[in-house]
Amino acid sequence: FLGGIARGNFGYSSSQKQFVADVFRSRVPNSLLLMSLALFGSVVLGSAIGAWQGARTGSRGDRATVFTTLLVYSVPEFWLASVLLLVFVSTLHLLPSSGMITVETYDTFSPMRQLVDRLRHLVLPWLSLTLVGTAIFARFQRASMQEAMREPFVRTARAKGLAERHVRRQAWRTALLPIVTLTGLFFPTLLTGAVFVERVYAWPGIGSALVQAIFDRDKQLVTACVVVGSALTALGSLLADVARVVVD
Repeated sequence: FLGGIARGNFGYSSSQKQFVADVFRSRVPNSLLLMSLALFGSVVLGSAIGAWQGARTGSRGDRATVFTTLLVYSVPEFWLASVLLLVFVSTLHLLPSSGMITVETYDTFSPMRQLVDRLRHLVLPWLSLTLVGTAIFARFQRASMQEAMREPFVRTARAKGLAERHVRRQAWRTALLPIVTLTGLFFPTLLTGAVFVERVYAWPGIGSALVQAIFDRDKQLVTACVVVGSALTALGSLLADVARVVVD
């Protein structure tokens, strides 16, 4: 078994009717596309919101955004995904409900229309993951920013007459280190995907394949996902430690 893993051979998937390596080869790019965009959006938006909150602790804006991020952070991902489906698909009829493409007519579209079709299918899964991720990163960034704003170098910079926007920028750079660590811990999700969100939107990634494998008792595929996910967790932690040294 271990020798097969070393060669990339995880056996045959009974739920997908193909070798596990082929399942990964066909589905990992889909999860990688969705999760990399969601992680990028979460880091950028979460860091910006959290830094803004931390620099204005106790203000009305801070309290309002803290309540909002806490609310988004607390709701289950599958519930949030279902609410977005209800609003944007069932009520407003603006976006497609599932899949990566419009299967029936995709081949008849022009290249530009095909790109638009893919983007429209990507919006809701991306939004579901980005909202939750933004709330998580914002909470960590806010706490780190609050700690940085109490550092002696901030007091010294203010005493020297440095403009407040420059003081906050320097404090924000110091407060980024925990975000680097958190990003490393999110690294495994780039491959394993978001299980519940992929299931709700029928996104053909490795996460939805894992759910189906559990229902079908497909031990080979479940084992492969656990082993690969564990390896990526260790790799993400290592990369985060290296990145902290570089960023510091």
